[in-house]
Amino acid sequence: MRVTVSVLLVLYSFNFSAQKTRSAVFYNVENYFDTIDGTNDDSEFLPGSENNWNSAKYVEKRNHINEVLDSITNPLFIGMCEIENESVLRDLNAHSNNREGFGIVHHESPDARGIDVAIMYDSSCVKLVSSGKIRFVLPNQTEPTTRDIIWGKFNRKKDTIFVLVNHWPSRRGGQEESEPLRLEASKNARLFIDSVLSVNPNSKIILMGDLNDTPIDKAPQLIKEKLNPMITKESGEFGGSHNYKETWDVLDHIFVSPGLTNSKKGFKVCSASGKIHSFQFLLSEYKGQIVPLRTYGGSTYLGGYSDHLPVSIKLSLP
Repeated sequence: MRVTVSVLLVLYSFNFSAQKTRSAVFYNVENYFDTIDGTNDDSEFLPGSENNWNSAKYVEKRNHINEVLDSITNPLFIGMCEIENESVLRDLNAHSNNREGFGIVHHESPDARGIDVAIMYDSSCVKLVSSGKIRFVLPNQTEPTTRDIIWGKFNRKKDTIFVLVNHWPSRRGGQEESEPLRLEASKNARLFIDSVLSVNPNSKIILMGDLNDTPIDKAPQLIKEKLNPMITKESGEFGGSHNYKETWDVLDHIFVSPGLTNSKKGFKVCSASGKIHSFQFLLSEYKGQIVPLRTYGGSTYLGGYSDHLPVSIKLSLP
């Protein structure tokens, strides 16, 4: 009888601990498009296009994303980029093993291809208080043309946490030419962060996203002045979340505010919990190098997952 009681106490303790520790995840899913011709320029991902995108490929893509997310322990917040619309997210959750009740924060962005960012969250654990988008104009342009930064403010018990999801402009044209675009995105994210911290310096903030810059570049360094980076080369086995021309580097980031790092109660980030996930099914070999297994290589269908690896941190809950 004593053994049985002891076992039950251990199991209870384990389950209680698991419920009190959750993951915050970011994943660039690489072109999660439906098969419907929308108002955006989605011609690459339609039946009859060069990619010959169709329902079977869409379902395989959806199932692959779920396989990735279901392999990461107990997500509370999931930031995603390169999703076409809210409909594909609802379909994703409806076919998941454990996220049917998740809420979604999404706003249609002015990106020409219609690829957006979003937050999915466990609505049984946190309450969405408010949400919005940060829309901005890039240098030498007269109107917004890039992805919004979206944010959500969440409550649990008496504690509050802000989550921002980003997908900054690409490096198309080269680092030197494109860097001012990412600096503009960074400045706008920083304005939001500063406004939150000006009200309460101990505010709890998570900023996550594909920043299309490495940790040493100027735009992420602007965020680092206020928030602590959780994803580094040491967070994964290959030294990065993305491989370009046979070189791995960190393009997918998660930053947290000092209020999350130093918290004595409520939400608290678990020390050194930043991780780049490299599940074997996410990887392939190309020219003798281990690389992410993509959905397409050019116009050749590979049936893979994404050109990015997912990243996560762990949070203790109030």
